[in-house]
Parts: sequence; structure tokens; C-alpha cells
Amino acid sequence: MPVLIAAVALLGLAAGSVLSVIGSDAPVGASLIRAASHCLSCDQPIRNRRSVFVVSWLTGRGRCAGCRERIGAHSPLLRLTAALLFVSVTLRLSATHQLPALPAYLYFVAIGVALARIDIDCKRLPNAIVLPSYPVVLVLLSAAALWQQDWSALLRVVVGTVGLFGFYLILAVVYPTGMGFGDVKLAGILGAVLAYPSYTALLVGALAAFVLAAVVGAVLIVSKHGSGNQAIPFGPFMIAGSLISIFAAELIARFYLEVIPGS
Repeated sequence: MPVLIAAVALLGLAAGSVLSVIGSDAPVGASLIRAASHCLSCDQPIRNRRSVFVVSWLTGRGRCAGCRERIGAHSPLLRLTAALLFVSVTLRLSATHQLPALPAYLYFVAIGVALARIDIDCKRLPNAIVLPSYPVVLVLLSAAALWQQDWSALLRVVVGTVGLFGFYLILAVVYPTGMGFGDVKLAGILGAVLAYPSYTALLVGALAAFVLAAVVGAVLIVSKHGSGNQAIPFGPFMIAGSLISIFAAELIARFYLEVIPGS
């Protein structure tokens, strides 16, 4: 297990390096395949060994090795976030005996981090990332279910994908100013990932997105940093709600059933 954790952590750092490029280049249409990390000041490519390991940013005192211009902390933070999430998801799946689904969940975490950043910065969820993720996630989850011979999990994946996509589609049709079709397309992927372990995880993840959005919106209004008419990207809340559900769906459901009166 320690070897797996170390490998996953390194993979997370490497993925964070790629996600840093995708997060900045995808919205403007740059190639997601051939893009490379580069300094935004001198455009000099950053060597792979320096772009992956956060320690290089620390030892370089946060400056480009070429032009010595300051490099923002968001890039190493993205790498660290990806690595920590990769390790956390691995530990969670190991504890629930679902390690065969690890490739699917690591992929979900990777695109989730990238999409959250893009949606916050540009208020859009690029089709170049979302649409290809459907076959990737469905194939990986199906393979995991077949490996474990868990046919109920396979059924849940189908129900979760169709169900959450349909739910968001209805919301977008009924309330078009509050729900974009980018959110609808993302919902199907989240439905598959959430439903694989249980329908409880699907329900908790779906509801958590709206609770988080409501809380953050209220805080922004109270703190006078937002208004009732200000558009807040919903994708990050969908992804955050899904991550919360992956780690704590059973705990949240148990809390609701045992603590909330009349439940």
C-alpha cells in the first residue's frame, strides 16, 4: 500500500502540471495534447522535472529560471491539490474495497480540478474536456464493476448517468438563467461517479452542490461581495459536492437520519 500511495502522489503532481496548462490554455482554444508548461512572462518552456515537483518552485523562490519573473502560487497549489486528492481518493477506495475503480476516480479528480478552475476563471465548462470524459468514465467504471462482478454497481452507473443528466436538463429548461447546458453535460459524468458506490452517494452529492452554492451565495451577499443578480459558476459546486459525497456520503446520510427530527 505505501508503494501505491507514493506512486499515486507522484501521479497527482504530474497530473497537476498538465492541469495547470489545461486550466490556462483550454478556454482560449490551445491544444490540450501538445501544450506544455511555460512562463507567462518570457514564454520559456518549463522543464518537466521542474514543472512536476513543487519543491522546484520553492527552491527557485517562486521565480522563472529564465527571466526571473515571479511565478504565481496558483500553479504549485494546483499540483499539491491534485496530489492530495489523488492520495485521499486512493485511501478512501481502499477502505471501501473499491480499488478496481481507482482509475475512474483519479480521472474524475483530474478533470474536476481542471474544470473547476476554468469555470471560476471563464464561467464555462469546455466540451473538449467534458464530452470525451463520458466514454472514459463509463468504460473505466464498467471495467471495475465487471472485475468485481458487481452487476448492481453497473446498473447504478447507468441510472446515475441518465438520472442526474435528466434532472439537470429539466432544471436548465425550466430555469435557463440559473443553469447552463455546460452544467447539464457535466452532470451525467458526476452521476456515474456518484452512483457507482451507492444511490445514497448519488443523492448526497447532488444535494451537496446546491447546499454549497446557497451557502456561498448567501455569504457573498452578506459580505457585500455579490448580489442576487450576480452569476456564480455552478460547476465548482457540483464537483465539490461530488467530492464531499465520495468521502462522507454515509456519514452525512446517517447524521440526517439520526439527528434531524422527523427524518
